[in-house]
Amino acid sequence: MKAVRYHDFGGPEVLRCEDVERPTPGAGQVRIQVTATSFNGIDAALRAGRLQGSLPLRLPHTPGPDVTGTIDALGEGVDDEDGLRVGDAVIALLPMDGDGGSAEYAIAPAQALAGVPRNVPLAEAAALPLVGLTAWQALFDHGRLVAGQRVLIHGAGGVVGGYAVQLAREVRAHVIAAVGPRDVGRVCAVGVDEVIDHTTELTAALSDPVDLVVNLAPTTSRQLAALLPLVRDGGRLVNAAVDTAFGASAPCDESRGVQGIDVFVRSDADQLADLVARVCTGELLLDVTRRVALADLPALHAQAEAGTSPGKVVVLVHPAPPAREVGNP
Repeated sequence: MKAVRYHDFGGPEVLRCEDVERPTPGAGQVRIQVTATSFNGIDAALRAGRLQGSLPLRLPHTPGPDVTGTIDALGEGVDDEDGLRVGDAVIALLPMDGDGGSAEYAIAPAQALAGVPRNVPLAEAAALPLVGLTAWQALFDHGRLVAGQRVLIHGAGGVVGGYAVQLAREVRAHVIAAVGPRDVGRVCAVGVDEVIDHTTELTAALSDPVDLVVNLAPTTSRQLAALLPLVRDGGRLVNAAVDTAFGASAPCDESRGVQGIDVFVRSDADQLADLVARVCTGELLLDVTRRVALADLPALHAQAEAGTSPGKVVVLVHPAPPAREVGNP
């Protein structure tokens, strides 16, 4: 099968499209014929070796933790009682320390799988897992956001930010987006209560403190510290920036009871299924900027490194075959 892998850490030039043996699912696993994966900022950070201290990889490594496709084979212990059969259309966030979806076939833990949205193409759904789960976990698992609270989303103009805005609005929070001037129209389109320019003095721009700040932008320790005074006493500052190359960590203010929390996204099939359900009802809109072929993934990494590939890019692997959705006969 074809797979894009890297055998050494470094720049985009280390990525190779090569022929490798089709993997075999182990106990509790399934093999997926991959329809699509997507590019995330963490793919570049892992490829460059910047996260080896916190997320060591075995080389060679196939990137792409997002995956959609159809189940091709079942490992030992996986059967109809798990609600999974060959031919099921599935979506997953794969373990980041294992091989990803930038290949014609990928191995996934059965417990990581969810059914796919009925109302969008299977390939498009690959844009959802990592960014959607990051937004969900930052807001609710760690931020504990509830209706009526004020939340400032710093970096709301990015892909994760767009999902965070939609999810926060859905629970009837008061959403404030901190973005650059070019992203004002983007965040207004998904619905925010206030927009402030992140290049200005944020303390002066806010009328009142917020219950929660969610940082989604690459940020230095000094920049993160500047967000702390924006949080009311007893509130939270959640740092969910994907690339930790800056080495920044969320600060706290014990004197005011303000907690600082660093978030690293984790796979959660139940949460992913909830996000899929929201896509199905139209409550959550997918954000796909463009689509590229698997062979073009090295070029995509180069474009992202040069800052010329904004938005969410889906990487097409196999054409989507007719498939049964999980849980349907």
